[in-house]
Amino acid sequence: MVLGIEDPGVWLAYVLSLACAALCVGYGIIHWNKGLEQPAKPDDDDDEPTGVDL
Repeated sequence: MVLGIEDPGVWLAYVLSLACAALCVGYGIIHWNKGLEQPAKPDDDDDEPTGVDL
């Protein structure tokens, strides 16, 4: 009997749900700002024609 719950399947469900929540929080912390960085733009070189006549 764990915490007044006699059925091991019930307390196993509680333990697994808490473990899943902890893993989700950990994953969220690790991947907090991934994908927000803008890729670096290449410097504009005047060597290539732009196709626009000024």
